[in-house]
Amino acid sequence: MSDRVCWFGDGAYEAHLCRNYHIFTLDEHVDRLFSNASLLEIEMPMDKQELKDLLNALVLKMDSGDLVVYYQVTHGSGKRNHAFPEGKANLWVTLTPKEFVPSAEPVSLITAEDTRFLHCNIKTLNLIPAVMANERAKRAGCYECVLYRPGERVTECSHSNVHIIKDGVFYTAPTDNLILPGIARAHLIKACKGLGIAVSESPLRYQI
Repeated sequence: MSDRVCWFGDGAYEAHLCRNYHIFTLDEHVDRLFSNASLLEIEMPMDKQELKDLLNALVLKMDSGDLVVYYQVTHGSGKRNHAFPEGKANLWVTLTPKEFVPSAEPVSLITAEDTRFLHCNIKTLNLIPAVMANERAKRAGCYECVLYRPGERVTECSHSNVHIIKDGVFYTAPTDNLILPGIARAHLIKACKGLGIAVSESPLRYQI
């Protein structure tokens, strides 16, 4: 209970899929975690390869190889103090069985003003605005909530990036501090370019 995740949500995390005991895009997710930890001045308790070896070893202990792999690091444990303590991060890993159900069915969306802070590019544990937006979507019988900055642009959804295809062009928001640089987003861009589909990484304007 003295972990700073409880006091301040002080940490960063990653969550992605494992299928048939193979962790999808492991290198990209671990790279992003280390990058985010560096931005938050979190001292990692192991190097990248050690973390990947640990995750792969833990997956093999599970009865099912179809999982959500979640891991987070925080600034450690200590008395409640805004200034973080010295020392290496606490690491927490959870593995949750999840059946793979492919779907191409349309989903319903709502929109809401993006009230998150200005460090959305860091996958931190401070998720209250996103949690509230997703709860609004659930109560409206919708799958997701599309967030926008008034007078500026659409940013992303409560727990996913947002893209559109218009006139044969794949549009996605630029990777600045207002969106998380999604791993799936990067793979979609790569797939589009491989298929000869034009890609525009530009602000998505909106009309309310």
